[in-house]
Amino acid sequence: MIIGFIDTLRANGFAVESICRVLREQGVAIAARTYRAWRTRRPAVRTVSDAVVVDAVRDAVWRTADDGRRRMTPEGLYGRVKMRAHLDRTVLPGVSHGAVDRAMRTLRHNGVRRSKGIRTTIPAADGIRAGDLLNRQFRADEPNRVWVTDFTYVRSWAGWVCVVFIVDVFSRRIVAWHASTSKSVELVTVPLRMALRQRRREGYPVKAAELIHHSDAGSQYTSVTLTERLALEDIAASIGSVGDAYDNALIESANGLYKSECIRTTIFHSGPYRTASDVEFATAGWVDWYNNRRLHSSIGHVPPIEYETLHYAGLITEDQPRLETARNLG
Repeated sequence: MIIGFIDTLRANGFAVESICRVLREQGVAIAARTYRAWRTRRPAVRTVSDAVVVDAVRDAVWRTADDGRRRMTPEGLYGRVKMRAHLDRTVLPGVSHGAVDRAMRTLRHNGVRRSKGIRTTIPAADGIRAGDLLNRQFRADEPNRVWVTDFTYVRSWAGWVCVVFIVDVFSRRIVAWHASTSKSVELVTVPLRMALRQRRREGYPVKAAELIHHSDAGSQYTSVTLTERLALEDIAASIGSVGDAYDNALIESANGLYKSECIRTTIFHSGPYRTASDVEFATAGWVDWYNNRRLHSSIGHVPPIEYETLHYAGLITEDQPRLETARNLG
């Protein structure tokens, strides 16, 4: 800034010594030889590389919309770890954590943080209660072995909207979701049918007696309708304890991400949620990003669909650590 100020005055005919003398009188200690050294000295290598990283982070976080205004991208939700992984996969292979950290401090940008939720599970007095088959072990050797599911609430001008997700534990992929203004049993049976149909359409149908469907003890999940549907599909029902988020921690984490990254931001919906359709529109955009582009640390900082693709291509096996990156697999 000071160098630019002196350059401007020099262009208007003032001498460097006179400019520096006036600056010192105003409390800005700078000598003429210091100015000339700054003008002729080549910047340090790290200074140049940090500037490149700053530009890359800025481009990843912001985009120019059709109306000419700058808007945050979904990648702007990333913290320092995921931002570094994103740049490493896209424009700056091998970028260091320190460089990304300095760039985000320079830009005064931080990733989104999740807030604490509230208890929403209401048990049914006469529901059919299955046992807990997972015991907080949210691991699977391949897709379609363990699905976890739960729903959360979104406030709109027209009232509360319930949004339910089904997540495959192996890849962290959202295989189905559904939004409804009703808390009837269809809230949970509809996404189950959608998930089964989605897997069949992709050519990897759920095999009989191999899938565990894990949920909390809400009245919808202990209903006779859902229980009979699971039995008909030969899917094992698993239910955690009441009021214990750890028994279904993986889906609770996904719900928290949904609220923090989608509902509480303007990235996927620019205005307020007036109707259930607004919630569905934002959720559809977030799920598409979540499955196809969002980096997940639990599967090696790759998107869920990419992780499944690598698995079906034979690049991921049971004896390989889940935290390996896709670049090191195979």
